[in-house]
Amino acid sequence: MNKQKILNLLGLAYRARKIVLGEEFVLNALSKNEYNLVFLASDAGENIKNKIIKKTNYYDVKLIDLLTTFELSNAIGKDNRKVILVSDKGFIDKFIEYLDS
Repeated sequence: MNKQKILNLLGLAYRARKIVLGEEFVLNALSKNEYNLVFLASDAGENIKNKIIKKTNYYDVKLIDLLTTFELSNAIGKDNRKVILVSDKGFIDKFIEYLDS
């Protein structure tokens, strides 16, 4: 896994407006979009982890929980972001490629 490339691509996806931020917005978007990839902070609280994991399992969405809140937040230039949904197939394919390398 190339963590720096993933973080850079996350910032690019944010600038391209292809991500959804915030717990409630992510939970709503999971059922609406055909292609989804969820980043969940490894240091997020148990309550949010349980909600997100249940929803991603239900909708068969890939979940990545290898990054911290600090790393996710810095990648997109926002404070205290614990969950991020990527909704663009091109970005998702690139993320998966970086995760496998």
